[in-house]
Amino acid sequence: MRMTLLRSALLLALFWIVSGCTDDPQPKSQVQPSEAANTGLFADVTDAVHIDFTHHAGGSGKKYIVETMGPGAAVLDFDNDGWMDLYVVESGQIPGTGTKVVPNSNRLYRNAGKAGFVDVTAAANATGRGYGQGVTAGDYDNDGDTDLYLLNFGPNVLLRNEGNGTFSDATVAAGVGDPSWSVSGAFFDAEPDGDLDLFVVNYLNFTVATHRPCGKLTEGKLSTCHPDVYKHSADRFYRNRGDGTFEDASKDSGLIDVDGKGLGLGIGDLVGNDGLPDIFVANDSTPNQLYRNLGGGKFEEQGVWLGCSHNDDGKTEAGMGVATGDVNNDGHLDVYITNLSMETNALYLGSGEEFTYATRSAGLHAPTLVNLGFGNNFADLDNDSDLDIFTANGHVMDDAQELNEVTRYRQPHQVLFGDGKGTFTDLSAAQKGAVAEPRVGRGSVVMDYDNDGRLDIFVVHNIDKARLFRNQSTSAGHWIGFSLRGAKCNQGAVGARITVQADGKKQVREVMAGTSYASCSDPRLHFGIGSAANVEKITIRWPGGRVQELGPLPTDRYWSIVEGETPARR
Repeated sequence: MRMTLLRSALLLALFWIVSGCTDDPQPKSQVQPSEAANTGLFADVTDAVHIDFTHHAGGSGKKYIVETMGPGAAVLDFDNDGWMDLYVVESGQIPGTGTKVVPNSNRLYRNAGKAGFVDVTAAANATGRGYGQGVTAGDYDNDGDTDLYLLNFGPNVLLRNEGNGTFSDATVAAGVGDPSWSVSGAFFDAEPDGDLDLFVVNYLNFTVATHRPCGKLTEGKLSTCHPDVYKHSADRFYRNRGDGTFEDASKDSGLIDVDGKGLGLGIGDLVGNDGLPDIFVANDSTPNQLYRNLGGGKFEEQGVWLGCSHNDDGKTEAGMGVATGDVNNDGHLDVYITNLSMETNALYLGSGEEFTYATRSAGLHAPTLVNLGFGNNFADLDNDSDLDIFTANGHVMDDAQELNEVTRYRQPHQVLFGDGKGTFTDLSAAQKGAVAEPRVGRGSVVMDYDNDGRLDIFVVHNIDKARLFRNQSTSAGHWIGFSLRGAKCNQGAVGARITVQADGKKQVREVMAGTSYASCSDPRLHFGIGSAANVEKITIRWPGGRVQELGPLPTDRYWSIVEGETPARR
């Protein structure tokens, strides 16, 4: 990891160059722009909306690798009132260390609209248990209420939504208490047969007992170990039996992970445009994996053949988070991976049958070279009909600057605006306030917490306070959003694809229940429309293949659509 003085000087020079739903379609938000300082695209409204979460990692002083990973968050409407709630993951005391820290508790914040967020963790019985890393949300029992799956360093936990404002621990009954070190997960309908299955991304075969000290040991300086020090922990696929229980079908389905050290996850129709969800896993220093869905609940790993397992030099990278979306508006989903400092993030453009490494041509090489990204999200932040990128940055080593003077442990988050043709412009330098303050970013989620049609960002930081960044763009265009409900397919409509046609352009989005790094974003599908006041045509491909066409529809509002029925304004 040591560098020559010449290379260090060159990289240091490069571093300085690079761093150069309501009745009112536009409802009043909880914090008005006039109440916040002019801070660019985002304003920090964390305190104003009463979110008071601070993450704890254990504080052992021994640099256990698990202490530098996590945490994540999930966006869900757990009480079905039309306002997006937040679930935030805590870590706390590492099992087996005896280190005394504050009692660890995940937090459930109910969105009370203009009153802000209310901590209802205890009342909802949503504390969870274990050393938390990530979370995903989905209606696994198809009862119309969103459930939570908690990914831990140690046994995972399934919290069943009882539909009365409370959760119950259904882990043992459902059979999904994976005891590995899990980081990311997602609900999806693999067959699809109407019941949500579960994919769990596991990282390393690490325990406190197998911890190995790393760093400049002769000088008494400990550092966090590289993942190469430990063997991988295999990912796991749980097939839903349809009766509230799951079976481990990893081997039977072909989802056999022989060497992946997984962190990030993205699930969608990535290959074939056949309506079947494929699985992309970002691995840390081992090849990324793309499991192609062959139908009938069977998968085959084809990452190498499809061109998305390595970078353009044929090297593996330290994959952290995964974002999936159509950045060049060609009707095919693309994949964006956050990586280690000095590796750059990676953009793979999809054609429906293969992927092309496009980091340099997309203008993403220089802006992402120095940073270490974790949570990453595609979102139309200015409603101009083009997907943009938000990345939560932060190094894994608190002594990163001692090992490489051009990087830092705490790093500013990153905003890159897309042009709809697959290229991006780094606007990070224009951002001010808390979003530009260097922090150790981990999970990030996109949500429209105030239902004003401008997408906001919530970021969880390692050993620091979480932050909610309100999108206060004054130049944002028109927009339209959809909340889908399945009838023949799963009730959450996970896997449904919407194509929106407006102003001569087509845009594609898919409903996902878990993506990026250790997190799960707003389940509603949001489209920026630009100057168009109406959407000409909406085509919905429901899981299972049913196609529904709608339109025209007016913009600047959320629409609730039940499979096969007429849209209703939400």
